[in-house]
Amino acid sequence: MWRAARCVWRAGGGRQLSTSAVAGQRQAAQVAVVGGGAAGFYTAARILARNRTARVDIFERLPTPHGLVRFGVAPDHPEVKNCMSKFDQVAADPRVRYFGNVAVGAEGGDGSGLAAQLPLDAARAAYGAVVLAHGASRDRHLGIPGEGGAGGHAGVLSARQFVAWYNGLPEAQSLAPDLLSHDRVVVVGHGNVALDCARILLTPPDELAATDITAQALAALRASRIRHVEMVGRRGPLQVAFTTKELREMTRIKDLRIVCDRALLEAECQSPAGAEYLAASRPLTRMMDLLLKHCESPSAAAAGAAEKTFTLSFLRSPIEVLYDQPWGDAGTVPQLVRFRANRLEGPPAAARAVATDATSASPCAMVLRSIGYASVPLAGAPFDAARSIVPNAAGRVVDAAGQIVPGLYVAGWAKRGPVGVIATTMQDAYRTADAVLMDIDNGHIAASDETSQEAVDRMLAAEGVAAAHVTNDAWKRLEAFEAAAGAAAGKPREKVTDVATMLSIIRGEAK
Repeated sequence: MWRAARCVWRAGGGRQLSTSAVAGQRQAAQVAVVGGGAAGFYTAARILARNRTARVDIFERLPTPHGLVRFGVAPDHPEVKNCMSKFDQVAADPRVRYFGNVAVGAEGGDGSGLAAQLPLDAARAAYGAVVLAHGASRDRHLGIPGEGGAGGHAGVLSARQFVAWYNGLPEAQSLAPDLLSHDRVVVVGHGNVALDCARILLTPPDELAATDITAQALAALRASRIRHVEMVGRRGPLQVAFTTKELREMTRIKDLRIVCDRALLEAECQSPAGAEYLAASRPLTRMMDLLLKHCESPSAAAAGAAEKTFTLSFLRSPIEVLYDQPWGDAGTVPQLVRFRANRLEGPPAAARAVATDATSASPCAMVLRSIGYASVPLAGAPFDAARSIVPNAAGRVVDAAGQIVPGLYVAGWAKRGPVGVIATTMQDAYRTADAVLMDIDNGHIAASDETSQEAVDRMLAAEGVAAAHVTNDAWKRLEAFEAAAGAAAGKPREKVTDVATMLSIIRGEAK
């Protein structure tokens, strides 16, 4: 267990942190940001806005910036990607340098082996401050028999990787989701990522054709046999983690029937505890009203022989995945997921799922696991393996003894876990940036000068970064290429999904 940190420096005179400096009087500093996604860019934006002489270098393991805004936001949510224009303004600031195609601290590659490697210790030695904003690039597992596949079957796939697949993340392009062997997909999880997966699988491909979904994914979805998606959660309707906006979009899909246990839904909403819980949450009340308005019972849906269904299943936990199993008149099904029924204990705000002896099963072409993301450790930085975050006190990284590590900071999902939306990440990044600014003011981060800039450049050259990295101007060549290809296809962009091809276009080698 990580101990709570005390905000006291053990170096540089042991001074307490304070907020006495005025923004206009701040000293300059050399700051490195590890991660070119929302957390990294918002951290940089705040530092630049409040310290007019600070210099920020942003490192990203892929040639392309923008992180999950590019590779995680659903293609049919273009309005969410508007923040990329803000990131472009940050990258264009003369005090900022973008270092794409550089993996810091062996943070994990894209599978291409083409990224330059920068040890975190080398970065910390050259920069006054290093901010870790590398996000959460691993997903949590169910830990059940059959999850890893058998008999030539891939097994349970990650919803995170499925999203990355249709959004063009290079390392996810070998995923090969099974959309052909059966007409049903089971998604385990009741969050927005799970709902994104369901919506993309059930939306008519012609409606996705005008988005920036990849050409490969669109072709696979056009050929898909999937007509039914079942989204399963271990708790009840009052504990779902998706939002009303996401649910409302499901109600707008053409020829789609929404199915759930209406008796359970009504009982939970109308019980004294449920009614009190709903009265305290207008967003949850709106969502339950929407669900009650649009959902029908399984028996009604079956009687109507719906062309497409989206089923919300509650109080079920997966216990096993079997392959090539007999299933009634359907013959042999490629996958069969077995579930144990649960009952709820405790008030709605803290309801616990307790297993019962009852079981059920669902046939499907594939199972998508959507139960949360996790960060990965970086060599040279502390890591809390139990919580899958970089341990910190208000954004200042702490070691296993709970002491602050001078000059090392963390922002975003690596700091607090994979929760919240982009606006949440922005506010969190601002808080970390304010900690950096405070430490600059207090002299805990060395002020930069021409010599320190030269030292940084010498280090980058020695580590091979200077020769291999992608600049912001170079990345813009790839962006222009994608925009032109997209315009020809009637979409915002056609993403290049291979790192080697990206680099070839960036370097002017593509024909």
